Amino acid sequence: MTDQATTRDKLETRTDSHGAGSPASQQVSWWPVHQFLESVVAQANYGPLPIAGTPAWQQLADGDPRKLLAVAMSGEHWVLRTEVAQEKRAEASHEIAAAGGWTAMAQRIRNRSDNTYIPRKRSA
Repeated sequence: MTDQATTRDKLETRTDSHGAGSPASQQVSWWPVHQFLESVVAQANYGPLPIAGTPAWQQLADGDPRKLLAVAMSGEHWVLRTEVAQEKRAEASHEIAAAGGWTAMAQRIRNRSDNTYIPRKRSA
């Protein structure tokens, strides 16, 4: 088995590359990323890192490990923002589902789409 196939098998629940199945979870969790990067930065022992993209970061040589570590630290920020956004979407979906009235809404939509329902209007 190739490395690519092994990676795919770990990421997806599909039985083969042609079959149906669910893709791997895209849920993001900031805490494990933070712990990992905290450990890596502590082991590297380079001191304070410049923020990726700043002039101080740009002045680092491309081969300087601090440059790559700074990019990784910026990636941690993306993970945090993504996790918060996912949590907010989940909360919103629960609020929408709890709002109720979905059976009546489905009935109105179904009746409207096949033109079998004409709402009555009171005459004056």
